[in-house]
Amino acid sequence: MSASSVYLDAATAAPLHPVARQALLAALEDGWADPGKLYSQARRARQLLDAAREAAAQTLGVRADELSFTSSGTTAAHGAVLGGLAGRHRAGATLVHSAIEHSAVLHAAERHVAAGGVAHAVPVDRVGRLDLAEWSTAVRAPGVALAALITASHEVGTVQPVAEAAAVSADVGVPLYVDAAQSVGRVPLPAGWSMLSASAHKWGGPPGVGLLAVRKGTRWESPWPADEREGGRTPGVVNLPAVVAAAASLRAAAADAAAEEARLAPLVDRIRARVAAEVPDVEVVGDPVLRLPHLVTFSCLYVDGETLLHALDRRGFAVSSGSSCTSSTLRPSHVLEAMGVLSHGNVRVSLHRDTTESDVERFLAELPGIVAGLRADAGVVGL
Repeated sequence: MSASSVYLDAATAAPLHPVARQALLAALEDGWADPGKLYSQARRARQLLDAAREAAAQTLGVRADELSFTSSGTTAAHGAVLGGLAGRHRAGATLVHSAIEHSAVLHAAERHVAAGGVAHAVPVDRVGRLDLAEWSTAVRAPGVALAALITASHEVGTVQPVAEAAAVSADVGVPLYVDAAQSVGRVPLPAGWSMLSASAHKWGGPPGVGLLAVRKGTRWESPWPADEREGGRTPGVVNLPAVVAAAASLRAAAADAAAEEARLAPLVDRIRARVAAEVPDVEVVGDPVLRLPHLVTFSCLYVDGETLLHALDRRGFAVSSGSSCTSSTLRPSHVLEAMGVLSHGNVRVSLHRDTTESDVERFLAELPGIVAGLRADAGVVGL
């Protein structure tokens, strides 16, 4: 990116962490062989894989044999949902999930329903927080095999009551899967979950590496054809250099997480306050307190989201508009719809380790004029 560009879309993909770059280059030299073979190069690759798994597991607070590497966070999410349902098919065929789950989870739910299963979406309130009373009723219904709850909204940043939802689920013996993509490497993980997925490029690791953790005692059956790799939880050979880089950068990101939270949270507070005060007819969405430290979303009335995205890009600001996973379909965000908030002219700003105060100030200085110009072009004046 040019010196004048400001990247503000870390919730989609964080810039590659320097530790990830160093580890990737080193692992390309030593980690090219198949770790499943017995010759010396393969044994060296196995050592690298085992060390990466141990480091990542320690950061997540799980056993190394509970953790598998996948080809993406999406693959990990699909494996968690479909594998969790398959492992519990004798208990029932109902999946309970929040209405604001990532599209990867919703697509897995659609596959389950198409095969004859049931999916029950639990609503959220206007700040995007799970309705715990509705959740309790849903998981206590007969035939529930699995529950799924995102740790924090990937679109608006609202942190979910995972520990409370997990306790309710545990009371009736229903395992809880959490999509922790936006939390891992940034904030402490909640307690009580049985399965977890995450994605390396969210914390500054390389793309193409996902994490799937299945705790001991959780009934899980692979939805894929049989494969002896990664404990049978995901098929195919792992991208070992990328896995090593992912594990190294995860450990580095987690070590710096508290300091980064202390630095970024005030910048997000500034964006929330200034946008609300300086841009007319705007709605800042998500919980103002119980939220991720690096992410803020707002919606501007009388402005098309795609047009606003391109206008910001022309001024050097890389942001997301609406759902990051459905931008190509031009559909309104299902998360914003579930919250009942304004979805037009939606902008998600997400900060990262390289974001500076001057980057934020420049964005805040230029945003009101950009929005006013687009409204004027559309014939909306006098606000």
